[in-house]
Amino acid sequence: MSKKNKPDNFGFVYSTDPNFSFQSEDNLVETLSPEAQKLRIRLDTKQRAGKVVTLIEGFVGTVEDLEHLGKKLKSFCGTGGAAKDGEIIVQGDHRDKVLQWLIKNSYKNSKKV
Repeated sequence: MSKKNKPDNFGFVYSTDPNFSFQSEDNLVETLSPEAQKLRIRLDTKQRAGKVVTLIEGFVGTVEDLEHLGKKLKSFCGTGGAAKDGEIIVQGDHRDKVLQWLIKNSYKNSKKV
């Protein structure tokens, strides 16, 4: 497939409208307060060569706030990880530590799955 016919990240390949411009909806999402967040904590090993990670899902907000929360959780657990695609990945099995930190910091609707 040639580069000019390759679809972009949003699924658009070509538009016949000369005035078309894609408006990303990522910037329109407001971060919910910690009390309104419903975070789910689970253990995951899929596509990680058998390595165990703690996965925090369900965050509603901006990418910057997701990365900020991920950084706090990773530093609290003392491990590495990532924050992308609306979820936070913390290396290792830290479900209890993460749940303890979230409840302490007003994320009352969080639970282990």
